[in-house]
Amino acid sequence: MSRTVGRVLAESLVAHDIDTIWMVPGESFLGLTDALTEVPEVRLIVCRHEGGAGFMAVADGRMRGGRAGVLLVSRGPGLSNAMVSLHTAYHDATPLVVLCGQVERKDFGRLALQEQNYSKLLADVTKDVIEVNEVVQASESIARAFHLAESGTPGPVAVILPEDIFDEPCDTPVAKPRPRVFGGAREEDLDQLAGMLAKAERPLVWVGGALANASSETLGELQQLAEQWVLPVSPTHRRPQLFDASHSNYGGYMGIRVPKQLVEEMKKSDLLVSLGERITDSVSQSYSFPTAPDPQLPLVQVWPDANEIGRVFRPDLGIVAEPASVIRALLKRGAPAGAAKRQGWVAGLNAIHRKLMAPEWESTSDGVNFAAICVEVAKHLAPDAAVTSDAGNFSSFIHRYIGFRPGQNFLSSVVGAMGAGVPMAVAASIRRPGKQAVAFVGDGGALMSGNEIATAMQYGGAPIIILSDNKRYGTIGMHHEVRYPNRPYEDAVRLTNPDFAAWARVFGAEGITISHESEVEAGIARAFAVKTKPVVVHVHSSAIQMSAWRRKGAPRVHG
Repeated sequence: MSRTVGRVLAESLVAHDIDTIWMVPGESFLGLTDALTEVPEVRLIVCRHEGGAGFMAVADGRMRGGRAGVLLVSRGPGLSNAMVSLHTAYHDATPLVVLCGQVERKDFGRLALQEQNYSKLLADVTKDVIEVNEVVQASESIARAFHLAESGTPGPVAVILPEDIFDEPCDTPVAKPRPRVFGGAREEDLDQLAGMLAKAERPLVWVGGALANASSETLGELQQLAEQWVLPVSPTHRRPQLFDASHSNYGGYMGIRVPKQLVEEMKKSDLLVSLGERITDSVSQSYSFPTAPDPQLPLVQVWPDANEIGRVFRPDLGIVAEPASVIRALLKRGAPAGAAKRQGWVAGLNAIHRKLMAPEWESTSDGVNFAAICVEVAKHLAPDAAVTSDAGNFSSFIHRYIGFRPGQNFLSSVVGAMGAGVPMAVAASIRRPGKQAVAFVGDGGALMSGNEIATAMQYGGAPIIILSDNKRYGTIGMHHEVRYPNRPYEDAVRLTNPDFAAWARVFGAEGITISHESEVEAGIARAFAVKTKPVVVHVHSSAIQMSAWRRKGAPRVHG
């Protein structure tokens, strides 16, 4: 019996285990949404802006074990609004399938309403752009999109769907999902890695994005490897949940602008093993550790895509494999006889880490030191909490004062796009009802995508949104001060903000205000006591305390 292309596409999504689509409605794909009304396995989440919907789809994929989330947007303005999430997925190596409407096929090339050449537009922010112009390739294109998005270095894939194709009859069967393909390390490479680790006296192990969706079993094996082989393990930028921050083998957080005493100690290392980390400019401290293109120490890079290894840095050993398989292979080999020689090295790094994370801060005269907020929030976080962060200096307090652990899920835009924090928390709350979803966001990012609180209200989400309001784009203000000292810059970063607690109540959410440090304990406790609706905690935070490591007009704390 003949079906429509719209119905075949809907069934293809079900075949790929898609149960949720994040979208903003548009007339260019009405044939698909009509077909989805007859497919109860898939729920449509109607969002308030394509940028927010895109961030929700990115977060949703990460919460589903690294499977691609699905974003559905209309042509032209719709896709253009969503570009920030595609940019995030591409740079963060996060799988995402974007379904985008297009003008009717008969109008191609006429500059019809909202027509664009998506292959050109998306060339630099997607792994591929698949245009479905033939009925027989509709389901096949969906299967190809998921396969490409989830394989090798994961990333976004766009599927372009002309408006007139959905109602076409289609007899083609649903294309089955492609089996996942995993690279495996060669035995000689594993032998070489084991030998390098046995010889090293001061090794470092960095764990990053290719382990971001690792199972609890894999992260448990990583801990065993650290203990048995006596290795310090450092999660990289925006991946803090990959190793228990309270563990004695934790070697310090390798985020952006690592404190001087930690990075200087790390530079004494005689071997760097990058397990699932691409080694971006943020992680490498602007390509200074390791130095690009030739590292100043032996480098081993493990990544599931041969094209990524050696693209920037020349490794002494590159292994094309899922990091989990390398961890297991090393465990099977057993620790080298002399591993205990590294105990002092590991303990030294861990001591610096613990000192940096101590719950200590100075009060500020112009508002709440955001350190006090993060220390208090840490007391309430559940072992399976989802924590999201927007981009901004306020996030430095999160990574300094909250000790994450496996089982928790940290969601953000690793590439540093503003606007991710609120929608990702909304997605986490909708995907995992009844579990904690806590967003940290600045006053700048809050008004970029905070309207998605309405989406949370519509679908029963209950995220807790911790909002740092210092009435400026604080990160940019800090950069002004560093690059052009003693020059005025306030007019370039100042913000005029609403009463965010009142703003929250207009949506039907709970609004809480914290203006003084004496209000922190009660205010945070009150926020976590709310279980049935979103909460916005409006923190009047200090602008003097520019980040967790720097005060205005003072040298960077800890160097």
